[in-house]
Amino acid sequence: MRAVRVLSAALLTLGLAAAPAAADSTPSPEASAGSGGPTRAGTSFRTATEVEQGQTATARASTGDYLYWSFPADAGQRPTVRATVKLPESHGSETWQVDVYDGLRRRQACQYGAQTRTAGPGTTGVELACVLRTVRAWSEPWANDPLPGTYYVRLTALELSADDLGQPVDAELRVESKEMGGAAAVDGSLSEPLVPGVASRPEEESDDSSSAVLAGLEPEDGWTSGWWSDRWIWTAVGGALAALAGVFGYRLTRGPGRPRHVPPGV
Repeated sequence: MRAVRVLSAALLTLGLAAAPAAADSTPSPEASAGSGGPTRAGTSFRTATEVEQGQTATARASTGDYLYWSFPADAGQRPTVRATVKLPESHGSETWQVDVYDGLRRRQACQYGAQTRTAGPGTTGVELACVLRTVRAWSEPWANDPLPGTYYVRLTALELSADDLGQPVDAELRVESKEMGGAAAVDGSLSEPLVPGVASRPEEESDDSSSAVLAGLEPEDGWTSGWWSDRWIWTAVGGALAALAGVFGYRLTRGPGRPRHVPPGV
């Protein structure tokens, strides 16, 4: 009887040791679907999933859902938002659209790109793109210029049949930016970037503070607010060239100098 108990305990120990290995060998759907980025999307502005530039965000949703992401953009950057929707094998005609909003939730127009596309029956997917205007460091209050801060992306289907409503789809989002340099620099800067919770940020943060900052992402080098650009370098080079041109012009136009003294009677 004692030998049976010992044998049962040994088998139980071997089973518990082998269980984690078997569980680890099977990847989870979220881990296999993502590529280093988030694997879900929000359903509103307040629940938008944060995405860093250069990451690929994925999400599984149903046709008719509103998918929201957010990303940071700084002055001098021209963001490009690309979204891909993988549709089911059987579906009707569907029209998808991607919209981008700034930190004040103002809809930003796209310079170019296929912001809205229609997928006909039998189409396996649809690709959308939106190239925003260059983010400015400062702007007039009445203007609708893109400013540094958090930007929101909304992906949804505008037109679809009742039979296609609720069908599963896979969505991918990727945001990349191009540095425009001093050509896009302006005089002035914002005191704070337009990110959620910036107005309620306490002056001295403490551990027991109940005020939370909703946006946790920012550019890799921090918020520059456009105070420095390569325009300063070109200004210095232009000033040096202007000074050299002035010296050269003076030497060219001054002539041989004062005439030599000629003795009288010669």
